[in-house]
Amino acid sequence: MPMNSLEFEPGDFKPEIEIASPGRINLIGEHTDYNKGFVFPAAIDKKIIFGIRKNGSPSLCRVYSADFERLLEFDLGEVKQSSLEWENFILGVIFEIQNLDRQLKGFDCVIKSSLPIGAGLSSSAAMECGLAFGLNELFDLKLSRLEMALLSQRAEHNFVGTQCGIMDQYASLMGLAGQALLLDCESVTHMYIPVDLAPYELILLNTKVSHSLATGEYNLRRADCFEGVEIIRSKAGYQVRSLRDVSEDQLVECRDLLPTRIYGRCNYVIQENKRVIEAAEALREKNLEEFGKLLYASHEGLQNEYEVSCDELDFLVDFSRDKPYVLGSRMMGGGFGGCTLNLVHEERVDQYVSEVSAAYKNRFDIEIDAIPVSPARGTHIIQ
Repeated sequence: MPMNSLEFEPGDFKPEIEIASPGRINLIGEHTDYNKGFVFPAAIDKKIIFGIRKNGSPSLCRVYSADFERLLEFDLGEVKQSSLEWENFILGVIFEIQNLDRQLKGFDCVIKSSLPIGAGLSSSAAMECGLAFGLNELFDLKLSRLEMALLSQRAEHNFVGTQCGIMDQYASLMGLAGQALLLDCESVTHMYIPVDLAPYELILLNTKVSHSLATGEYNLRRADCFEGVEIIRSKAGYQVRSLRDVSEDQLVECRDLLPTRIYGRCNYVIQENKRVIEAAEALREKNLEEFGKLLYASHEGLQNEYEVSCDELDFLVDFSRDKPYVLGSRMMGGGFGGCTLNLVHEERVDQYVSEVSAAYKNRFDIEIDAIPVSPARGTHIIQ
């Protein structure tokens, strides 16, 4: 018998296991991941909680989202795309697990989130990775964390339609408390970098806007980069597979071959890769001033060359520039909305949030959200 959604109330649902799957921030390195470059993410202390159990059925699955107040019910033999985006995060993971010939059976799951949707904290990857991790534990699928990250990425490609890189899923699964991951997206390997920002704190400012078709624009930027690589390879004769292989000098030599837009996209990615490496070194040396300058430079590239910022994001970054207690600020995520990442002195956080909130309200008539974040543990079982 199908389960009534009322039976998914938290007080009635008794999971076999509970999983915490965090969102992520990216300290620096936007749109470099699908160009086989470097990124610098960290899992954060905002997460999605999964309660999950076997239900005794060979194939009936029921997933209840407490946030959407919706019940998704499906059969393992008939997994297909949905018209609802959140359901495709679930269905895509199931589809990819089955493609690996791992055997699932019927299960029930309750999902509750403390991650704001649309803020650029990768709630989608947290959803995918949390479910993959939970099913891996529940049915002893013997998947490694890397395999779960890769199948979750494929779920996003094949069911959601966003041709994302590996960063979001990787960070959600591999994160450690107090550490960021310097991730090489070509070799898919990482090293941990301690994040000691005292006496400063990381504050996200959520614009609460999402302009245009973010997924479509994301895919267009990806196509621009791939077109640039093809021109550099075919017309200039350089043996390159991605922008990771293109040097600054090579790009300059190819300037006349590349349309202005394509040149800007490529130049941003090459410069951003350099900034990621420099940012990791700055944090190793606890040179927070240099780290802050790199944040501002990243935003300028995203605004002017990659063209994925928007008025609201630019306003927030510009507002911080003359504040000596703010060392750096930039847009974070795919663009066209979401959050800025701000490095603010701990003694001035309340003052800054109050001032920027008032200014933003006056300019856009939107109440801003301020979200303090810190690097936290990746996807794990709640004991």
